[in-house]
Amino acid sequence: NNAGIIVAQSFFELTEESWDRVLNINLKASVNISQVVAKGMVARKQGGAIVNISSQASMIALPKHTSYAASKAGLDQVTRMMALELGPHNIRTNCVNPGIVMTDMGREHWGGEEGKPMKERTPLKRFAEISDVVNTVLYLLSDQAAMLNGVLLPIEGGLLVT
Repeated sequence: NNAGIIVAQSFFELTEESWDRVLNINLKASVNISQVVAKGMVARKQGGAIVNISSQASMIALPKHTSYAASKAGLDQVTRMMALELGPHNIRTNCVNPGIVMTDMGREHWGGEEGKPMKERTPLKRFAEISDVVNTVLYLLSDQAAMLNGVLLPIEGGLLVT
């Protein structure tokens, strides 16, 4: 379950319009999609797993990320609530919290000189590749993660420990 946009504004620049836009896409749409999927899973009575895609921004303060961080922190808490309420139906719900990922957008914004300070601050000295996120999601969806429910899993090379 992945939806996300960023409107880069400081707390003081934040407008009601941009706040609503970010929360509607990043949080409300994710909740709506999750409800549809979960209802179908419960009706089929086969259990399963849902993985939400959040962000390291839900766990660390980043400049000009007020609405984005709030939306992703909300998704983290929704993940925990889903784990609690869907668990009795044998549906596990977890969340990955990627840092900077080298998508086209990631390369554009962080691939050059502007990304060097963040990369140097990260203990692994690199940004995530798409495969790092995909492999983690596949693990969480697999039977190997059968006892993981309500987990928020950062994929950020250790940035959060700095």
